[in-house]
Amino acid sequence: MVDLDARAERLDASLAATGADAVWFARPNAFAWLTGGDNARSATDDIGVAAAGYVPERTPSFRAVALAGEADRIAAEELPDAFAVETVPWHESLGEAVAAETVGAGVADFDAPGLERIDASPLRQPLAGDDVERYRALAEETAAAVERVCRELDADDAEYEAASALRIALSSGEMSAPVVRVAGSERAETYRTPPAGAAELGDYAVITVTSERRGLHASLTRTVAFDPPERFETQFRAAARVEATALAATREAVAAGGDAGDVFDAIRTAYDEVGFPDAWEAGEQGGAAGFARREWLAAPAATGTVSAPMGYAYNPVVGGARSEDTYLVEAGDEPFECLTATPNWPTFDVAAVGYDLTLERHAPYAP
Repeated sequence: MVDLDARAERLDASLAATGADAVWFARPNAFAWLTGGDNARSATDDIGVAAAGYVPERTPSFRAVALAGEADRIAAEELPDAFAVETVPWHESLGEAVAAETVGAGVADFDAPGLERIDASPLRQPLAGDDVERYRALAEETAAAVERVCRELDADDAEYEAASALRIALSSGEMSAPVVRVAGSERAETYRTPPAGAAELGDYAVITVTSERRGLHASLTRTVAFDPPERFETQFRAAARVEATALAATREAVAAGGDAGDVFDAIRTAYDEVGFPDAWEAGEQGGAAGFARREWLAAPAATGTVSAPMGYAYNPVVGGARSEDTYLVEAGDEPFECLTATPNWPTFDVAAVGYDLTLERHAPYAP
């Protein structure tokens, strides 16, 4: 259950800063942040079938509007008792219903007549205490499911077979899987984290998963090495050093008030130091994680706020090697907590570039 007092405190500050009197969320990740519930009819919905809001001038201040046919279930299964629920005819506009429920000036994360648009991502950062506990549970279950599947893989398995097994394993924990990517050695070296195809896994397999439950997202990558080429170990250790550097830079940015661009600068320097100066250009490097797969990306000139406690998932790639886990970064000198750890998986230590940090990372698993 979400801590509504903590949500109200954060929303009061946002309303005071913007001059608005009410705020509404219909996008599934923001709805989940406020309520702990799910308003999506399908995994592809950009806007859900209900909107949840905070209207301090009304009693109760937490309110929701939901389309007929969905409202009763959402009220019973998806919303805390503190929410008042208004049912809207299924053929009418959710945005217009939200506007009618608003007192004074309102903001919303979707189109509603007379309401300004709001980006909900800053409200979701940093994570609240109840978010962290639910995040730990999601990440632990995700990692366990991925490990179970990985230990059963063979070199002659098809990529799509492994992907199917992963989706089944994740669904058993009431998780959805927005990202399941399986690349055998040939495609992993040709493309950067491609979706599963019909090719056999071959010399090694790169397994990348992002799970989602109640709005929270946990990401990890594991490598199963059947008969990898000699260069692969060098590439893998290089990617792991870049990841460790990103995490060290994140903690420094929390302490110094830095931003996502500062973290990216450290990532780029690390690639240069490990001997792959152009590898960062091949694709995104990861960033803050929580109620989105990435709340922001570490990128050139990025300005995302680096806060704590917060989830961070960096995903550097060198050649066919990718190193990725979701970490909880806290303020101060607390140890980095790998939320998606697989305790029975082989590990090795890597040193961050330019920081006094040695981090234990997951190595390729050799069956």
